[in-house]
Amino acid sequence: MGQQTFFRMTTDKQKQPAELASSFASAAGSSCFIVGAGPSLAGVDVDALLNAPAPRFCINLAGTGLFRPQFWTAYDPTARFSRSTYLDPGVMKLLPARRALDLVPETTWKVCDCPNVYFFQGDRERGFDNFVGSQHATVVDWNDSLMQAIDVAYQLGFRTLYLLGCDMRIEPPAELCALAKENDLDMPAGASLHDVLQQWERQGFGREERKGLTAEGVYHFEEAKSLETASATDFHYFRVAQFLRLSRRAMSLAGLKLISVTSESRLNDFFPYQTLTAAIREIHDACGDPGAETTRGRYARTEARLPDSAPAMRDFSPLHWPGGTSPCRKAETPGHSQRASRAREMLQADVLVEEEG
Repeated sequence: MGQQTFFRMTTDKQKQPAELASSFASAAGSSCFIVGAGPSLAGVDVDALLNAPAPRFCINLAGTGLFRPQFWTAYDPTARFSRSTYLDPGVMKLLPARRALDLVPETTWKVCDCPNVYFFQGDRERGFDNFVGSQHATVVDWNDSLMQAIDVAYQLGFRTLYLLGCDMRIEPPAELCALAKENDLDMPAGASLHDVLQQWERQGFGREERKGLTAEGVYHFEEAKSLETASATDFHYFRVAQFLRLSRRAMSLAGLKLISVTSESRLNDFFPYQTLTAAIREIHDACGDPGAETTRGRYARTEARLPDSAPAMRDFSPLHWPGGTSPCRKAETPGHSQRASRAREMLQADVLVEEEG
């Protein structure tokens, strides 16, 4: 058995391997929502999302005040996040091992004491050509929660990831737009915050002139950042979008699909975009529509319920599998195989003798 990517930890730093890899894979192709905290999330159809048969994998504080995550990860310090996320047994938490001995906010518990929490080691050596793949026993560490979430989701077995609330850009706030008008500063259409401030630097309107300004509406929840911090965050989003662009071939080879369901996302220049309604329709096609399923008469049936178009089917063992049509099992060692073959011959001979008798 190879090295496990995910593990539990104890307060004395003992590791307990957890076989989570591919646990959520499906022959039909498993999908999930990767949920970011962009302002667009405030306008999402929450009821439709909650009823979709695909889990919500939230990043950092994404979804706060709207819905609970089913999977959750974070890259930043533990103190930035919510006590209820760590202590909720219904949320599977997947975190870098360096967070295991952090204190859960507003408690004296360690993160490793929490229910349904698993850890992994970060990998800072990974390149774009092997961003995701079944060979990894670590999770990519590119200083970003979204990249981390994508790799974790892949290793858990999800192969279609719908990116919701992943705006990946910060718009210039209204206060800044008003400032531009007052000072005859350029405000290029469609430019994000970092681009605007860079343009203003070239026009001689630098940090001193905009000192004290803040950026609201950076996330879907209530929070503000200084203008400079928001600008750095916007550039970080730009860089991560480029990371994903440069990793597209690796994701294709690994069978991973990223689909944006965020209408104004930076990612839409490089990845396919769908509305949330269209994404949920695809998920219903693969999994079934919970809202359309009936219960009348279900308990009166015991036979298999196949699609009307189902062809004739019959289960077979692999062609040269030892044991013929018996349940599949791993191939035996040569000596074991010979002994097993001899035992079958003796058993068949005994049956023949009984029939002749």
